[in-house]
Amino acid sequence: MPSNQLNSLIQKEVSRLAKDYKVDSELLLEFAQFVIENHKKKDKADKKIKPLPMAELKKAVYNYFEVKNTNELKKSSSFKMATDGMEQMNLGLKDSWEVLYRKFIGVLPGEDQEEGYGCINGIDIFKYFLPWRVFDLDPKSASKEDIKKAYHTLSRTYHPDGSGTDDTKVFDRINTMYQSIGAEA
Repeated sequence: MPSNQLNSLIQKEVSRLAKDYKVDSELLLEFAQFVIENHKKKDKADKKIKPLPMAELKKAVYNYFEVKNTNELKKSSSFKMATDGMEQMNLGLKDSWEVLYRKFIGVLPGEDQEEGYGCINGIDIFKYFLPWRVFDLDPKSASKEDIKKAYHTLSRTYHPDGSGTDDTKVFDRINTMYQSIGAEA
C-alpha cells in the first residue's frame, strides 16, 4: 500500500497504461510511488569523491617520515633510504606527492574500487603494491595453500600464454606480488 496518496492525474495515467499494455495496475502504482519517493535522492555511485588536496597529501607524508616540511623531508635519511631506487620525483607536483602517499600511506580516496586495465579486486596493480588485497586474502589468516591457490587463479587469467585476458605486464606484477607474500607467509 502506497504511503503517499497519488494525485488523480497519476492514477488516471496508471489506469490507462495498465489497460493499454495489459499490466497490473497495482504494480504501476507501486512504481509510481517509488519514483515519487526517490526522484530527488542522489545515487551514491554518482557521488564524486574529492581528491585529497596537496596540503593533505604533504601533511600525511610529513607525518609518516616525522618531518615538518619539504626541506626537512628532502634532508631526512629515512626518506632518502625509503625512496632509494624510485624514479626521480618533482616535489612541486601533486603527482609526486600522490606517488609517495600511495607507497607509504595507503590508498587515495576514489582509488579503492577502480576498474579497467591492471585493476584486480578494485586496485590498480601498477599504482599500488598491495598483494594481500590483490590476492583477496587476509594476511593474518591466509595459509601458504591459500596464497598458492589465489596465485594460481590469477595466473590462469593473466598468463601470457593464456587465451583469455593474458597480459605479460600484469602477469609479471602478479608474480612479484606472489613472491612478496610467499616470503612473508
